[in-house]
Amino acid sequence: MSAHITASHTESSSVSTATVLSYLWAATRLCIGWEFLWAFLDKAFGLGHETTAAHAWIAGGSPTRGFLSGSIGPLSGLYHAIAGVGLVDWLFMLGLLGVGVTLMLGISKWIGGIAGAVMLVLMWSAVLPTENNLFMDEHIVYAIILIALALVNADETIGLGTWWKQTALVQRFPWLA
Repeated sequence: MSAHITASHTESSSVSTATVLSYLWAATRLCIGWEFLWAFLDKAFGLGHETTAAHAWIAGGSPTRGFLSGSIGPLSGLYHAIAGVGLVDWLFMLGLLGVGVTLMLGISKWIGGIAGAVMLVLMWSAVLPTENNLFMDEHIVYAIILIALALVNADETIGLGTWWKQTALVQRFPWLA
């Protein structure tokens, strides 16, 4: 009888742990999604956190000029050359918005996760050498977490992932999941 109680207890603990983990992954997805979305909003509208209204994208400011022109690492020549270029500004802002929206809504987990990871690795390469470590910083950690979020189906808890995967569009093009 004690073996039955132990097995039963383990099964109920597993369900409880799985539920808690699904909410922790969902909270992580929402937090990182907000990071991307907030960066977009602040740079686009100059909400005064990192970007003043005078330097907002809608006021003619460049969301890439300051960050990329400050690069001092091995790729600084490349980043200095593309800092403030209109196409780069557009791609950066669309990337921030797209990744933020996909993570916040819990849709297109692979597109959002991979695009976000690529953006973060590119930002990491612009800040080499990193400030507090030889090579590791939060950009790499967040990139790894974004891939993990897609792998653990973090889009299904507090998100539209389950519904999204059942849409005709995703059924036809599964890579949009």
